[in-house]
Amino acid sequence: MPNEETFDEVFSPQLLTASAEAARPEVEREGSIVTETAGRKQEVMPKAWKAVGRMAGFLGVIVVLTFVTNAIITSGLRRIKTSVFGASNQIMEGKVNVQVVITGSSRALAHYDPRTIEAIAGRTAFNLGRNGSQTDMQVAFLKVYLAHNRTPEVVVHNLDAFSFVTTREVYDPVEYTPYLYDHELYDALRKINPNIWKSRYLPLYGYVVEDMNFSWIRGLKGFLGWSPPEDYFLGFNPRSRKWTDDFKNLKASRPDGVRFEIEPAGIQAVEELIRVCRGNGIQLIFVYSPEYIEMQSLTKNRAEVFDHFHQLADRFEVPLWDYSGWKYSGNQEFFQNSQHLNADGAAVFSMDVANRLREYLAARSKAVGDLQASGGAVHSNVGQN
Repeated sequence: MPNEETFDEVFSPQLLTASAEAARPEVEREGSIVTETAGRKQEVMPKAWKAVGRMAGFLGVIVVLTFVTNAIITSGLRRIKTSVFGASNQIMEGKVNVQVVITGSSRALAHYDPRTIEAIAGRTAFNLGRNGSQTDMQVAFLKVYLAHNRTPEVVVHNLDAFSFVTTREVYDPVEYTPYLYDHELYDALRKINPNIWKSRYLPLYGYVVEDMNFSWIRGLKGFLGWSPPEDYFLGFNPRSRKWTDDFKNLKASRPDGVRFEIEPAGIQAVEELIRVCRGNGIQLIFVYSPEYIEMQSLTKNRAEVFDHFHQLADRFEVPLWDYSGWKYSGNQEFFQNSQHLNADGAAVFSMDVANRLREYLAARSKAVGDLQASGGAVHSNVGQN
């Protein structure tokens, strides 16, 4: 019938409406799931960032503590008034300023007592000798001294049979760690050990990795005002150890003797020492301090080494005082080993050197006065023999 609604006309809108109404709860559930998931993500993300923040904060605290601890140790070592760091601190702070400076290796450090030189020669003195050092390192340390202190009148440089051997590694590098801010010192050390930058720039590296003597403990104590017992006297470090079987064992292990290299770079290092002294108007004196007499025959190329000493001394007019024939060279009571005098031997030798230095300086002063009066020029080898 025309006025009757068909099935589709009657029920389709209802079905469509019913379908739409039936679908809403599902959409609402999906929406609530999305909302819930987003909420969970919003809750999880802050927790993750908080964890990252806590970790970063913890690492930051560690970094800060590392830098602070390094600064405390360095400051503490620089505050020490005695022993090896005390001597270095005087040098770096420009508190030495003496007339006579002794340079060289551990043989210089243990052989020359500046107190004796001052008493007999009438000149203030200080010992710059460094344990385990070669000429290149000794020259570098002299330059550091000159950069911080007044120029001395005289440099007494101790020669060794190994003077022409260049440094292979830095001996006890922590002795230099507190002073790596000094460019002269840092550059010299970097030539020997390219990794020295780690001790300069990485906090605690020089005190933990490079330090075998636990100097960082001394640094912490030094920060609190502690200083160790004094065993460096104006830089001089006397040795109380008596003669042992070390030399006997050395001879047994080296039946064919020993040889010391004569490296071109080692000769250049000695020449650099001469140039530094000449450039600063310093009178340089070479001294070969005593060694045990039997060591001389054990060193097979000793004559060749000394030939180079004399060539340099003659060419640059540097006095050379050779104590190879020292009257006590065969007396074991004055030595701790073949290369080093003990405290008793150093006391006697220091008197010998001080007396000779006094005579040399007196003769030089007289020669300078005479030449100035006659209008001539003074030669540095006055009083050489």
